[in-house]
Amino acid sequence: MPKIVPISYKQLIKIFVKENFIYQRTKGDHMILTKTGVSRPLVVPKYREIPVFVIKNLLRTAGINRERYFELIDDVN
Repeated sequence: MPKIVPISYKQLIKIFVKENFIYQRTKGDHMILTKTGVSRPLVVPKYREIPVFVIKNLLRTAGINRERYFELIDDVN
């Protein structure tokens, strides 16, 4: 299994949109995405490179496992 590495917020947004998350709004330098069935909204900071611990927390909140994440990142690239 490959290692999760920092990626740009634009790529991360594309990954979540492929998983049927919907962009709701921007507040400051954070983008908020929601999906029915997910209890909390995803708050993605607009960083050039999002740290690994933030990516892992967002994946946990979204209910996406590592295998699915790597499938989605291959589709986005």
